[in-house]
Amino acid sequence: MSAPAINAILTLEAVEKTFHVAGEPVHALRGVDLEVTRGEYAAIIGPSGSGKSTLMNVLGCLERPSAGRYAIDGVDAAALDDDALADLRNRRIGFVFQDFHLLPRASALDNVMLPLLYRGGSRRAHRESAQTALADVGLADRESHLPMQLSGGQRQRVAIARALVGNPAILLADEPTGNLDAATARDIMDLFDRLNVRGHTIVLVTHDASIARRCRRTIRLADGRVVDDAPSTEAALRDAGSLQIAGRAC
Repeated sequence: MSAPAINAILTLEAVEKTFHVAGEPVHALRGVDLEVTRGEYAAIIGPSGSGKSTLMNVLGCLERPSAGRYAIDGVDAAALDDDALADLRNRRIGFVFQDFHLLPRASALDNVMLPLLYRGGSRRAHRESAQTALADVGLADRESHLPMQLSGGQRQRVAIARALVGNPAILLADEPTGNLDAATARDIMDLFDRLNVRGHTIVLVTHDASIARRCRRTIRLADGRVVDDAPSTEAALRDAGSLQIAGRAC
């Protein structure tokens, strides 16, 4: 693999991940080379069993590679002990999951504050940061609501606010629209689009080709390997159209 780009946030070099099931090795990732640079908006796609979720877990420091190198902002994740790795994950990575993973008896505000509480510091400052994050996703008027009092789309917005509240280097989303109806999924992807335009680096896993086309880059996996990595035509056309509109406005 060539030297990592100066603005690379994630760098994988020859990453392998092997599990053992009933004594037999299962090769989930096979020599993955990948780089994600600051400001990217990428989708990871592939059939069931292709290694998408395993790759996302490695990117999020939830799984350690069996072999190869994985670095976040130049820090070799494999060289860190569990406590240092957990701190890196808390400060540098924001997660959004298909099932939201919200605490059912905590308010939207308390759910968003949760990652900050592990860092220590002023609870008042954490509360203000969480209120700002909820406002950023359009839920300033829902901060006292419990998850059960929110729609699926609103719960996912709370999860996105929680992922963003700590100002992470990268946002990782695992099937973020998987439990939503089509209209709500479009709303959530519109939100991701806006976040990327504002400078957030986003990588999401999806089985839905229409969701992947919203992103600016598509990384396709098969049998644990990257088999294609290319810009999204739909995103390029959308960006070109935006530039033309902007040009006419000038």
